[in-house]
Amino acid sequence: MAPDPLGLVTDESGVSPDPPRRRRRGRAALLVVLAIVAGGGWAASRFLYDSVRTPQCTITAAGMAESLDPEQTGNAALIAALSIKRDLPPRAATIALTTAYQESKILNITYGDRDSVGLFQQRPSQGWGTRKQILDPVYSTNKFYDALLKVEDYEHADITEIAQKVQRSGYPEAYRDHEGQGRVLASALTGHSPAGLSCRLEEATTGASPATVAKALAVEMGVKQAEPSGQSLTVTAPDQRTAWAVAHWSVARAAQLGVTGVAIGERQWDRDAGDEGWSEGAASPTVSITLR
Repeated sequence: MAPDPLGLVTDESGVSPDPPRRRRRGRAALLVVLAIVAGGGWAASRFLYDSVRTPQCTITAAGMAESLDPEQTGNAALIAALSIKRDLPPRAATIALTTAYQESKILNITYGDRDSVGLFQQRPSQGWGTRKQILDPVYSTNKFYDALLKVEDYEHADITEIAQKVQRSGYPEAYRDHEGQGRVLASALTGHSPAGLSCRLEEATTGASPATVAKALAVEMGVKQAEPSGQSLTVTAPDQRTAWAVAHWSVARAAQLGVTGVAIGERQWDRDAGDEGWSEGAASPTVSITLR
């Protein structure tokens, strides 16, 4: 090696190699960068995984599909169930669900325009009831149906016009934007579209008792033939369409009630199966609901 006039050691090419300390720092910096990149990659992949696994329900009917979160789906199931209990045609559920989608995104919210609250944004000052009453989904839904039944020809007239006559909204045409969602939800939740609702949910950590679920079915859908046994509930429906309504209600309310499995004849929905949906097989009027 030739001496360097500046006092640095050089190799035969005249290029000064990094001193040992600089090499160590370079390697340390490289390791830090790699750690950051690796950490960022893990965080990004975890974020992607979590976003894919976000709890979500998918409702399908007539070749169309809608996605809602479990809270929205549970509320939608209650609205449809009350139409069955009152022996109303599926169109009543369609109108109610279309309205709730526009008014609150089917959420039981505690705020709104002026004194509006609840699923249908009903106002105490307009005679719908007290604020506390309106925030009870069963009460507010029944009040909506009470008003709907007073509208002439609601079974055949334009859905948007009917919804406006019930609600007296300041945006009467807004309901039209959600007629499609209302139809899909009503078709599945009233049992007219078998296996039309499935949910991807988090693991159940708590669960209601079979007796509590039986009571909810009686209050919301009018179902009385429900027999608790251990951690399960067997419902005998009058027909297969009603059985599918019960089965879909059970899946839709699974997040709130701790339902882990639903079977209608040979067809099964398993909470642990994620996106797999309903298994194949023959359905029947008997529904089995399994709770955590």
